[in-house]
Amino acid sequence: MITRTMEKEIKDIKKLPDLMKLIKTLRSPEGCPWDRKQKREDIGKYIIEEAYEVIDALESRNPQALKEELGDLLFQILFLSEMCSESNLFSLEDVMTGIHEKMIRRHPHVFGNTTVTSVQDVKDNWQRIKKDERKDTEKGLFDGIPRSLPALKRAQKITSIASLYGFDWDDVHGILKKHREELEELLAAVQTGDKNKIEEELGDILFTAVNVSRFLAIDAETALSKTTEKFLRRFAYIIERLHALGIAPEEATLEHMDALWNEAKNKD
Repeated sequence: MITRTMEKEIKDIKKLPDLMKLIKTLRSPEGCPWDRKQKREDIGKYIIEEAYEVIDALESRNPQALKEELGDLLFQILFLSEMCSESNLFSLEDVMTGIHEKMIRRHPHVFGNTTVTSVQDVKDNWQRIKKDERKDTEKGLFDGIPRSLPALKRAQKITSIASLYGFDWDDVHGILKKHREELEELLAAVQTGDKNKIEEELGDILFTAVNVSRFLAIDAETALSKTTEKFLRRFAYIIERLHALGIAPEEATLEHMDALWNEAKNKD
């Protein structure tokens, strides 16, 4: 017996060929000149942009926006798959088969006989299986981490892998002590005026801060994004209040703006 849920899933699946047909039409000689001229590298950049827009939609808690952005991201993924199929690299079917097999392989506690007792067990199994999968194609421990990742996220992934091999602090207090040491080194570098040294020491501080985030199970990229949004919100309040007082932002004193900042802070 086919349930309503199954009927909906079947209907959803039937939409995929329609979307692929549309993409093939756009890429055909009778299609769109702009779509035909795209290169795989171009689509890669669009995928990154659309992925960030999905994150924005998630944070806005707007289901309509999320639905639209997921559609945009899906379109770019299918578009890139079609381009690879045209070049006889692989097909969309290959992509779907590959991810289907991978998910089964990486969930042995669901599809196999492996027993887990915690989420951490699941994560550890995932990393172990991933390592085994890539041992024949990767020469280094960190080869699987894309260089194109945002710097904070890349640093957090790299330090996570290093920690699996025992290269880590015993607790967060050790990292915080290291962070204070790095701050002192930055202050010393500032005194020298050496730009290269200042850049190096500032990088050390950021890298150590990422380690603090990892140890506290906080995503560094998300934490910084939230703080940036908080800054934008508070600064917008400052500008709004200055306009209400008839003061141009460039004419306001730092003391006045700082007082308004504290007002905005108290409203958070």
